[in-house]
Amino acid sequence: MVETKGLVGAIEAADAMVKTPKSHCRERSTLAPATSTVTVRGDVGAVKAATDAGAAAARRVGELVSVHVIPAPHSEIESSLPGAKKGDKSLG
Repeated sequence: MVETKGLVGAIEAADAMVKTPKSHCRERSTLAPATSTVTVRGDVGAVKAATDAGAAAARRVGELVSVHVIPAPHSEIESSLPGAKKGDKSLG
């Protein structure tokens, strides 16, 4: 997940993240006024590379709030994470 203040930083982060191999952008959500979160899924290495690229891109054009990778989230919280498909239990 990459969280930014402002839409432009979120779009720039999402663009950079989907350009990294083996990662898939699942969702962009607005949780608070002027705060956007972009979620990417894939194997841990791909997600780490994607979030690093997204964070760097967001910093260039806006304000980066936070970056976080959750490797292998527990099945009880998987469905509540941003970008989860209904019934999705995997990160693939």
